[in-house]
Amino acid sequence: MYPNNFENVVDYPPEALPFEREPMPAPAPLLQQGMDMESVALNLEASLRIFTHHHFFGWTQGLLQNLIRHEVLICSLRKGASELSLIEGFSTAHRDPKHFSQLYRQEATFAEGFVKKWTANDFKPIVFAVADETAVAESPLTREFARIGASRIIAHGTHDASGRMVSFFVFACRDGDADSADLLQVEMLVPFLHTAWMRTQVGLATSSGEATAHPEGRDLLTRREQEVLKWVYLGKSNIEIGIILGISPLTVKNHVQEILRRLDVQNRTQAVGKAFNLRILTC
Repeated sequence: MYPNNFENVVDYPPEALPFEREPMPAPAPLLQQGMDMESVALNLEASLRIFTHHHFFGWTQGLLQNLIRHEVLICSLRKGASELSLIEGFSTAHRDPKHFSQLYRQEATFAEGFVKKWTANDFKPIVFAVADETAVAESPLTREFARIGASRIIAHGTHDASGRMVSFFVFACRDGDADSADLLQVEMLVPFLHTAWMRTQVGLATSSGEATAHPEGRDLLTRREQEVLKWVYLGKSNIEIGIILGISPLTVKNHVQEILRRLDVQNRTQAVGKAFNLRILTC
């Protein structure tokens, strides 16, 4: 018969327990470290709505910049035995974000060094000045980072039950854009970043299906309109696009309005999304 009260329950003092109890670490003072919890909440919510490559680009180079200011984001994924089976770069600081992912793939020592540092740091985010790392300071990738003003690296990833890297994210930042608050935010957001990025990979098959369903997509826009839309996708303003293409900002504005009309969308973000679906834009 089970007892119906707790009179016989003994509350042992800590020193009498057969094992050593480790105190739980105190919760990090998020607000004291300058973290904007409203912005965090908005980013977490936005990450749940990422399903395509252009969604991911728009989020990481838009809203996410409010929390983790960066010039380049490089995402890498391990599949099977390879540490770097999939690499993608995202940036508005360079006309071709693929350039950074290609350099990262070529710099095997560079990439492996990041992962080793992260593993040695108990899988916590790492931050360092590129110039201080003699092994990578003269690599083509770091020279390219320096060219766009990115002098510091924040890196974090996800791992499996055996401690092997699953995904890894490298943020190339300007000197004043990487501090302790950024590390905390990176640690909080990377699991959501990983999940959102994985959904874009699942969505690639759907995008391929849409490519065959809309073979006439490129015929919707003129060559000049496609050029303008490409720079819209890369985050350039009308003035910047005008300088790049050698036309006036008013002409760019007229092209953008015509693009919206031809694609039957309401704004620039929708235009980029539909252009990817129709394969007018490709990554």
